[in-house]
Amino acid sequence: MGAFFGAKIPFAELCGIELIGAENGTVRVRVALDVKHVNAFGVPHGGLVATLMDIAMGLSARLAAGGPVMTLDMHVSFPAVAEGSLTAEGHVVHAGGSIFFCEAEARDAQGALVSKSNGVFKRYVARAGAED
Repeated sequence: MGAFFGAKIPFAELCGIELIGAENGTVRVRVALDVKHVNAFGVPHGGLVATLMDIAMGLSARLAAGGPVMTLDMHVSFPAVAEGSLTAEGHVVHAGGSIFFCEAEARDAQGALVSKSNGVFKRYVARAGAED
């Protein structure tokens, strides 16, 4: 899969999350749902949906920050269950000097809203010897 705007995210690769693209500050990511993504009820695990939106928001914050960011806080609601594939769009609502407030929505293959999220991200400054 490769890098997400210069960031290697092994967990995204493990989940099968792919970058669709970015336009006007909105980042789109997708995952094709599979049996490996379900919970005990046979529906997509909420953790996968939350991860998808965290990545969408984080990447939008990364673009706005011009470098790496980290999640400080995130809230997720799940009004429906997804089927087929899942696409999330994330964008920055407000950018401060080092803090970014973001929102994301996840929709299923038919375009139905599956989940909404908001999060707070902080510009990440690596310690000596740490990698991006």
